[in-house]
Amino acid sequence: MKGGKGKGKKDTKEALKPVEDKRVGKRKAATQVVRSSKTQSKKKKASKKDPNKPKRPSSAFFVFLEEFRESYKKDHPHVKAVSAVGKAGGEKWKSLSSAEKAPYEAKAAKRKSDYEKLMTAYNQKQESVDEDGEEESDKSKSEINDQDDEESGEENDEEEDDDDDDDDD
Repeated sequence: MKGGKGKGKKDTKEALKPVEDKRVGKRKAATQVVRSSKTQSKKKKASKKDPNKPKRPSSAFFVFLEEFRESYKKDHPHVKAVSAVGKAGGEKWKSLSSAEKAPYEAKAAKRKSDYEKLMTAYNQKQESVDEDGEEESDKSKSEINDQDDEESGEENDEEEDDDDDDDDD
């Protein structure tokens, strides 16, 4: 059985040329460098997320979906797929009238107002921390804690050495 679909033979000289001579190879190498720098910047941004920052509130649809999930699981205990619940919930949401959606929209609005209050408090706290933190070094808290642990570890080693001397007598 023959290996390829093509009828004609490829030029063997072109096949033997190194990849560097081909333009396609150079473009690929250049794009890979650009992509890696983009992924590095994304990683830096992702690592700056604050775990104390309040989570965004759910929309009216997701408030509805919370309640719908419970009723759907009772009616369809054999269905385990999350996608099936989501699809059924989406269809149900589309079929609801605006009057039926109103309680979910009200709950979502309440959650949003609570979130805005939490965010203003969080932002004020961050501003006060930023003002205080300008005087501190660029080291993160974990780096400072690591240094403290190392220093305390050295002190403990010295104490253990002193104890070992007493045992020998």
